[in-house]
Amino acid sequence: MAKTSAIEKNRKRIQMVKKFAAKRAQLKSIAADQSSPAEARFEARLKLAALPRNSAPSRIRNRCEVSGRPRGYYRKFKISRIALRDLASSGHIPGMVKSSW
Repeated sequence: MAKTSAIEKNRKRIQMVKKFAAKRAQLKSIAADQSSPAEARFEARLKLAALPRNSAPSRIRNRCEVSGRPRGYYRKFKISRIALRDLASSGHIPGMVKSSW
């Protein structure tokens, strides 16, 4: 089980990304628009840099929904490899069977 503080910090980041998503997208579109004046693009980049760091989507860490483990994460199932193996062995994931050859 991961530290509760690390899990909560990641949840806080997810909420902050949702909160600032529209503003961030608007500023990025202004900064990337080559037809707008250079001063407006520069001003948009300054405003983008002034936003909180944790509002950037790249700061979110993929964590297991079951244990909070940050490594060995399967995106399809949103859980770690260890939790996936435990759930599959106990028969909680439909269609997944242990391989043998």
